[in-house]
Amino acid sequence: MDKIAKDVGDIQSRLLDHRPVINAEIRYFVREFEEKRGHRESRLLENLNKIVTETNEQMLPTDLEGMLSNVFTRLDAANHMAERVQQRELEAQQSTQLQGSMERLKEEWAEFLKEQQRLKEEVDEEHAKAVGQLSTTYNKKKKDLTKFSPL
Repeated sequence: MDKIAKDVGDIQSRLLDHRPVINAEIRYFVREFEEKRGHRESRLLENLNKIVTETNEQMLPTDLEGMLSNVFTRLDAANHMAERVQQRELEAQQSTQLQGSMERLKEEWAEFLKEQQRLKEEVDEEHAKAVGQLSTTYNKKKKDLTKFSPL
């Protein structure tokens, strides 16, 4: 049983403990980097760092905050102007839409009034016909009554 436990421990350490492999890889990397390349990469990195710092000093202005505040001020002014232009355009568009709507409503109202006038005339004609028919009917009935009545 002890032998099995020892074998299981060995298998576990080989499967799950990667330290020996990692240590060997680290040693190989350090040897490659330091011995064979002769610190060439570190010199290249130092030169790149020097070039970047020189470029930063030359390219970036010293008064960055003043420059940014100036940019923000101009940006705010541009935004304000754009908003005013949009507002004017919207007002003009609404004004033309309102005028178009008013003209359309006036035309519809005029058509409505014409239609109402036509309907009124039809009703007046029908009323006049009905009154005429009723008066002729009642006149006939009156005559018939006078014929039959002894007065």
